[in-house]
Amino acid sequence: MSFLDPHLNLTPSLLGSIALVAAWLGVTIFTAEWLYRRQVAGPEVGRKVVHISTGHVLLLAWWLQIPAWVGITASLLAALGAWLSYHLPLLPSVNGVGRRSLGTLFYAISIGLVIALCWPADRPQYAALGILVMAWGDGLAALVGQRFGRHPYQLGGITKSWEGSATMAIVSFLVAASILFSTQGFSWPAGAIALGIAGLATGLEAFSKWGIDNLTVPIASSVIALLGDRLWL
Repeated sequence: MSFLDPHLNLTPSLLGSIALVAAWLGVTIFTAEWLYRRQVAGPEVGRKVVHISTGHVLLLAWWLQIPAWVGITASLLAALGAWLSYHLPLLPSVNGVGRRSLGTLFYAISIGLVIALCWPADRPQYAALGILVMAWGDGLAALVGQRFGRHPYQLGGITKSWEGSATMAIVSFLVAASILFSTQGFSWPAGAIALGIAGLATGLEAFSKWGIDNLTVPIASSVIALLGDRLWL
């Protein structure tokens, strides 16, 4: 089944692919809940386990050639679950970090939006790029900033650390460059696009009020990759 197949055919192959992605998410949630309830790590660590691991569903969707309608439907269901979890104590490992944030909701929405943006363009790798920049970049930036951040700064009333922002920039570049080089070949335009994605993603992550960076970073990263692909690659 191609990425652009308009028919809602649940073939055995597609059902198997969906089951694999569901199993990945199930293991992710189970691991995070286990870490949270056993107090193996702090609540932020469990949250970031979900944050980083969930981002890989786009890699699976790309590699397994899951059609857009499946990803968008799953995104809407995940957004509904995130909204309910925001108001009800459904997943303490995700929301029990002592602060109110719509980040999980925005994250779910962003997955559907980048799929809707990149699948019709036959560039599913850029949807994966956008989500993984957020998953790994923001996930590691938060952990590094909290543990090693010694040089804080403020942006719009939000306190960040230079250590965390540097981590976001480096990891975002590595993620973007890895996908661009592996799909488009090693070239200076691909490297320049990766640098642009890293710079913009770092700036957007610095302004994370209400968790809005979970929406802006993936979309902006995917858009830059698509534009760069058309202009230079």
